[in-house]
Amino acid sequence: MFVSKRRAIATFVALAALVAGNVALVGATPVASVHDGDLVPYAIVDGAIPKSLTTEAGDPARGLAVVLDRKLGNCQSCHNMPIPSSPDHGNIGPDLTGIGKSLSGPQLRLRLVNMKVLDPQTIMPAYYRVSGLEGVSKEFADKPILTARQIEDLVAYLKTLK
Repeated sequence: MFVSKRRAIATFVALAALVAGNVALVGATPVASVHDGDLVPYAIVDGAIPKSLTTEAGDPARGLAVVLDRKLGNCQSCHNMPIPSSPDHGNIGPDLTGIGKSLSGPQLRLRLVNMKVLDPQTIMPAYYRVSGLEGVSKEFADKPILTARQIEDLVAYLKTLK
């Protein structure tokens, strides 16, 4: 029986997480519940975080501000984005033009919270994680890069990129 390399790796990661005790299997779908320090706990279901990290909807205008802020998201340092008023873009990460059409809000949320869940080799920062990190200076230890509110605002903005 032929199994793709990607599927074999995903199965291995899911089984390793199960053995580590932080994933419960529901049917054939891995479901991880994560609680990272004082951060809002969330569940990962089918490669996404289906529930918002906040009780109110994200604001796309505030999300754009996070994208452009070099001390927060700084998304344009790695990604091309359709922002005519800010023409300097990186090309390390994927082009985000049309990302709101190709990924759902829950899928975007997981990628922002901790992309390493989907791709352990990614260089994308985990914007809403504080444990298991290396080389973090003391002033930033136990503090996520973005707040839950900023994650939701960023999701709202990225969903407009259709």
